[in-house]
Amino acid sequence: MAVDLETMGPVDYLCIEFPQGSLKGTALPQLLDLVDRHIIRVLDILFVKAGPDGSVFTLDGGELDASGLGAFHGAGTGMLGGDDLRDIGQVLAPGSAAVVLVYENLWAAPLAVTLRRNGAQVVAGGRIPVQDLLAALDATEPAITARKG
Repeated sequence: MAVDLETMGPVDYLCIEFPQGSLKGTALPQLLDLVDRHIIRVLDILFVKAGPDGSVFTLDGGELDASGLGAFHGAGTGMLGGDDLRDIGQVLAPGSAAVVLVYENLWAAPLAVTLRRNGAQVVAGGRIPVQDLLAALDATEPAITARKG
């Protein structure tokens, strides 16, 4: 995969865990839609399963087809590898499956290029889990209500 580093947008990764038996591929067409609309570019994708002992192994083509993920067969680039599998094994529940995705945020590429050309650089980033955001909003609800009252 040839990538022009000068014009790239920010790159993120996600590890999405599916409890045992729930990897059915029904949500992942949304991923294809993001790619088709040029919102993201998939740099690598890996489908894995956690064994009962914490070991992690990749799913093969037949397992992808059986899980409704045949459209992703052969989509991996090999960027994700052995060390990544060990790290993933530390966070997955035994028997669960996961999709590990490395993607470029194409929507942010023009901003990123302009910032780099002006000497700026991203020095930190992160993701706020939706559950944490909802808990923070719930915690502020009484304070907001009290101020209105």
